[in-house]
Amino acid sequence: MNDKPLAGKVGLVFGVANKRSIAWAIAQAWHEAGATLIFNYQGERLKENVEELASTFGGEVALAPCDVSKDEELESFFEFVKTKTDRVDLLLHSVAFAPREALAQPFSQTTREAFRVALDISAYSLVSLSHYALPLMTEGGSIVAMTYLGSEKVIPNYNVMGVAKAALESSTRYLAHELGPKNIRVNCISAGPTKTLAGAGIAGFKTMVSHVQDKAPLAWPAEASALGGTGLFLASDASQFMTGQVLYVDGGYQILGM
Repeated sequence: MNDKPLAGKVGLVFGVANKRSIAWAIAQAWHEAGATLIFNYQGERLKENVEELASTFGGEVALAPCDVSKDEELESFFEFVKTKTDRVDLLLHSVAFAPREALAQPFSQTTREAFRVALDISAYSLVSLSHYALPLMTEGGSIVAMTYLGSEKVIPNYNVMGVAKAALESSTRYLAHELGPKNIRVNCISAGPTKTLAGAGIAGFKTMVSHVQDKAPLAWPAEASALGGTGLFLASDASQFMTGQVLYVDGGYQILGM
């Protein structure tokens, strides 16, 4: 059995904020499996964090700024990628955002601007990243996005993010249909509530975590490290005939009716 199933592969990782990020857990799994990775960061505030983490892999640290809501930054990021490689095999989309007030107020009070921002950054960005990556994915590959149960069930205080995640999952299916003939797979991981910087921004997040930990059939650790193996599976040939799917990694909480 190949202990480096991603040897020779090149992956783009979007969404690392700190060592507790889901994106970082998956990036570690990809690196350990042999992939060469290129990271984005949003703003100088996060650059140092991403640079420090990526440096633990040894060798050259390849990272560049990219705010996924700005086309000019997407273009410059992929121009940077082209200076590092002529081929991309993997893309991780672990990017989501909604204004804090939209996650605290009643959903009916969501403003037009908050709705636009949430859908743009959390869902449309998958489409735009796929668009820019496609010319480089000349030998097929795998695109992996992160979602959450709030896309299909009402989660208190998740509000417009649930709508954005539903759009993300639908976008995954449309991309999977379009890109399948190019041997590019597009799938989502629906993670249980995980102790990350993003999770901390949701009102009542600790209650969400404790509820899932109390009810899920399998013990849910609520740590990003629980997602690394699934991220590796979706990047490797072990999932070569899976596309357009949402894989639930939440201790089995998603199956419950009560």
